[in-house]
Formats: sequence, structure tokens, C-alpha cells
Amino acid sequence: MYPELGQLALILSLLLAGLLSVVPLVGAVTGRDTLQAFARPLASGVFVFVGLAFAVLTYAFLTDDFSVAYVANNSNSLLPWYFKFSAVWGGHEGSLLLWILMLAGWTLAVAIFSRRLPPVMISQVLSVLGMITVGFLLFIIITSNPFDRILPNVPADGADLNPLLQDVGLIIHPPMLYMGYVGFSVAFAFAIAALINGRLDAAWARWSRPWTTVAWAFLSIGIALGSWWAYYELGWGGWWFWDPVENASLLPWLSGTALMHSLAVTEKRGVFKSWTVLLAIVTFSLSLLGTFLVRSGVLTSVHAFASDPERGVFLLGLLAITVIASLTLYAFRAPVVHVRARYGGLSREVFLLLNNVLLVSATLLVAIGTLYPLVLDYLELGKLSIGEPFFNLTFSPLAVAAGLLLGAGVFSRWKRTDGGWLGRKLLWPLSVSVLVTAATLMAYGGFKPWAFVGVFTSTWVALATFWDLWDKSSSRKGRLHGLKRQSRSYYGMILGHLGLAITMAGATIVSNYGIARDVRMVPGDVASVGDYQFVFRDVGERQGPNFTAQYAGFDVILDGERVATLYPEKRQYSVGMSVMTEADIDAGLFRDIFVAIGERISDQAWAIRLQYKPLVRWLWLGSLFMAAGGFLAISDRRYRLRHKAAATKESGKPAPDSDKPAGVYS
Repeated sequence: MYPELGQLALILSLLLAGLLSVVPLVGAVTGRDTLQAFARPLASGVFVFVGLAFAVLTYAFLTDDFSVAYVANNSNSLLPWYFKFSAVWGGHEGSLLLWILMLAGWTLAVAIFSRRLPPVMISQVLSVLGMITVGFLLFIIITSNPFDRILPNVPADGADLNPLLQDVGLIIHPPMLYMGYVGFSVAFAFAIAALINGRLDAAWARWSRPWTTVAWAFLSIGIALGSWWAYYELGWGGWWFWDPVENASLLPWLSGTALMHSLAVTEKRGVFKSWTVLLAIVTFSLSLLGTFLVRSGVLTSVHAFASDPERGVFLLGLLAITVIASLTLYAFRAPVVHVRARYGGLSREVFLLLNNVLLVSATLLVAIGTLYPLVLDYLELGKLSIGEPFFNLTFSPLAVAAGLLLGAGVFSRWKRTDGGWLGRKLLWPLSVSVLVTAATLMAYGGFKPWAFVGVFTSTWVALATFWDLWDKSSSRKGRLHGLKRQSRSYYGMILGHLGLAITMAGATIVSNYGIARDVRMVPGDVASVGDYQFVFRDVGERQGPNFTAQYAGFDVILDGERVATLYPEKRQYSVGMSVMTEADIDAGLFRDIFVAIGERISDQAWAIRLQYKPLVRWLWLGSLFMAAGGFLAISDRRYRLRHKAAATKESGKPAPDSDKPAGVYS
């Protein structure tokens, strides 16, 4: 009976979302406070009933209720409980329900944490989020119901979860990714509300920035987790393949990065207003585009869940309505915004504008490389494969240019920057970057053009960031006092930029100096990769909870000493008889040793992949730094002071320290 309860909860949440999309908006337009007051209770109601539906589906998985078609298709009684839990979002219907739960959660968070905003603005923001929720609830109820029953012939057991998804990384990767995807809907809702009101001012940018930054931070973590999972789970040792599904998550991250920086300029200087609104619309539209690509059946991937054309048409219609309606509103309202601020050619505004241009250009290139083959195939004009060479050739120069601009822009000043002064500031970071790059390339085996460019850029960004911190910490009371004086948003910027430098360094070194060998080995053989020797000891078998595995033992030798023993596996799952490769990795901060076993060539011989991966962990470490910088930035004191100031205005008492300047996270 409880699956029907989940279905009822979805219907009730749809009704409440419909009311949320209409009632507060009518109240904002007519000026009726009583109607606007319904916004927060309705947002809470939507979250409660969507949460109830999600809880019911989770219970169905944990109790092996195979009368529910979605459970029967994506679970099995032998599956460990934690994989049964992650199987809730292991297929199309459940992943979509998780998406809607995240959307309802973001809506509730806006309702709770935006109590100091003008009632008209928050009513419009929540109404826009309600409209988005209505669209997705209609989608799941009409085309993707997770509570459909298999009656009367209930299977004795389920078809099992895709073995690729039976991994701890997949328990946390999709929720983090969805938090980022869906979080950009809040920035979109604020942008639409600002267009309706004609209030594209610093206050609007300040309200939007925390939500945008949090969404960007979650998306950064989600992308990093996906890259990490692909690295160790797929058995290839690769960390990015320019797969269309990967690109679907990269697109909103790139435009979201541009949006985050543009909001900083709008808040600080009141410029780029129309551009910032357009970026908010584009970023959320790209999130919807990613949803369409993954869930419409146009892509084939482990994460491309749907193959039903009806679902694709529905999602395409939802995307079209969102884009056309928002851009139409933008076309009518954005031209009325006038900006009179002036700034010089080397000002921080110009550096951030150029940064935006590069990020948007990178977004367009990735979008073209991803969508163009799909359009050709759909129009039956032939098949075209655009892969790694195209993206490396076009994306890498833009990434390097953005890094070089970032290093210079850190020292620039708002409004106007003297060229001679800026040149003198950049001299020492520039000189040290060249020396560090040369030493790094010598340590890793010699000069390579792209290695030099990448290492120089990452070093340049890191040194410029530290140099700026050194300058700003200067104080007559000592460096420690100077460091304490800086705002959290400034330290968030420091972490974000250092994270970018760390990621770029890792990507450059592992791409240019990583070593991989595919060899034929029998027990007793020894193979060399770089300075490491791999001794194939033996082969054995073990029994897992729902699979049997053959494993191979390898001793890893460096300079005559054993540094690791690795046991890669070849698993056969008992339900679907799928065969999966499980690599084993000796992980370290400065290198990974990677071993994976392939097919058995003869009774004794196996195909083995051996890899040496220098600095590969820096890819994900840098992403965590960037995400931590985002979370630190939103905790900045000035956001709390705004709340205190609003409260003081009501009480008539002065807010403590309300006259002190705050830093800007740029």
C-alpha cells in the first residue's frame, strides 16, 4: 500500500507547487501581503511531500519490494543495504525524484534564509522556483513514475543494480552534482524576479551571490567525485574523457564560474548588470540542457538513463519554455538598465570582464563539440565523432589565458590601475614562476611545450595569489594582525584561486609525464614502468556479497624495496553475469601506482595495465580547495551584518561595526 502513498505524495506536492507558482506572484503583482505570506508555507509543504515520496521509494528498496517496477529493475536481494540505498537514484525515475527533492530543498532554504529580503522579491523568487518544480513534477508523474507496480506477476528477485554503480563513489557523487545543478535555479529565480521588478542593483547581486556560490561549490565537488570515480572504477586510469555526459556537467560549471565573478562586479561597482542576468539565465538553461542530454535517450552512457522518446520530447519542451520565456523577459527588461560607472583599461573590472569572455568562449566551444555531432546524427547528415584532440586543442589555450589573466588581475584595483605600478607588482611573481617551472620540468624528465605552459600558468596563479596575500597582510601591528584583518570572502578567493592552480598543475603533470603500459604477464613475470618494477606474484579467487572475483597479486618495487602490494580484480556478478574490472591503486600525494587486470589470454597469461600517475591526486585536491573557498566566502561577515542592519532598522538601534568595509570575493 505504501507505494500508492508515495504516488499520492507526488500528486499533493504538484498541487502545492502549482499554488506556490501562482498565489505569491499574484500577491506581489497586486500588492496583497496576505497572498505573499503563503509563499513560505507552500514551499515547506512541497518539500515535506516530495520528501515523503522519496522516503517511500527508499523504503521500497531497503525492503526489497519487487512489486514496484523501478525497484525490480534496479535492485536485488543480494545487494548490500548501502547499495540498495544508492540504487534509489541509480536509474532514471529515482534520479529524477532526487533532482526534485533537491529542488524542493533549495526552495525551502530560500524561504528560511531570506527572511530579511523584501516580501515582493522573495514572493517572486519562490514563485519562479514553484514553476520549475511544477514542470519537473509533471514530468515524473506523466512519463517517469517511480511507483508503477508489476502486478500480478511480481518477480521473485530483482534484475540488480548496474555493477558500475555498485561503488561508494556513486553514493555521494549524484547528490553533490544535483545540488550544484539544481542550485543554479535559485540564481535563475533571483534574476527573473529582478527583471520583473526592474531592480538590477547591488542589493540584488548581494542576495544572489551566496546561493550562486554554494551551487557552484557543490557542482565542483560533484564533478571532482565523478572524475575520481571514473579514474578508479572504469579500469582505464583516465580522469577526464570529454564524454558528452561529462561535458553536460562542465558547461554549467564554466558559465556558473563566470556568473559568480560577474555578480562580484555588480555588487561592488554596479556594472555588468544585464550581462550578469543573462549569465544566470544561461547557467540554469545549461543545467536543464544537461538533464535533457542525460535523460532523453540521445546519449549512450552509464548515466544516460532514459531511452523513451516521450521523455525526451517532454524535457525538450520544458527547456524550450524556460529559455524562450526568460530570454523574452530579458529582451524587454534588460535594455532599461543604465550604468554610468567608468573604469580604466587595466582596472579590476576589465580583468574580470576578460575573464568572463574567456569562460563563456570555453563554454561555447564545449557546447559546440558536444552538440554538433548529435545534431548531425538527428538530421541524418552523417555521423561525426568529436573527441579529446578537438577539446584539448581549443579548451587548453583558453584555460591558460584565463589563468594568466587571473594572476595579473589579482593585483589590479577597482576603477583605475596604473600600468607601471602593476608591472612592478608582477615582476617578482613572473620571475619566480619561470624558475619554478624550469625546475619542475627538469625534475619530471625534460621540457615539453604544453608542460611548460601549464606548469608556468599554475605556478603564476599560485605565486600571484600568495604575493597578494603578503601585500595585504602588511600592518604596523605585525603580519599576524594583518592576516586576521582580512575578510572571509578574501580567504575564500585565496582558496579558490589556489585550488585552480593545484588542479591545473595536476592535470598538466599527469597528462605530460604519466606513464602507462599494457603488457602480457604470467605469474613470476616482472615489468617496469618508469623507476618502478611490478612483480606478478599469483592469482586467486574470493567471494563477494553478490559476485565472485579473480584477483592478481603484484609487488611494487622501487630501488630494490617493496613499496606496495596490490590486488586488482576481475569480478563476475551473479545476477546479470556482468564482468567488471576493479583496479587497485597505491595512492599518494605526489604519485599513484595503478594496476588493472584485463582479459585472460591463456591458462596462465593475463593482459595487465600498469600505470604511473604523477600528481593525479592534485586534480581532486584542487577541486576541494575551490569548493572550500566557495563555502568560506558565503560565511563572510558582511552577509551577517546585512541581516543585523536590517534588524537594527526595525528596532532603531545601531548595528555593531556596521560601518566597517567588507572584502569582495572575486
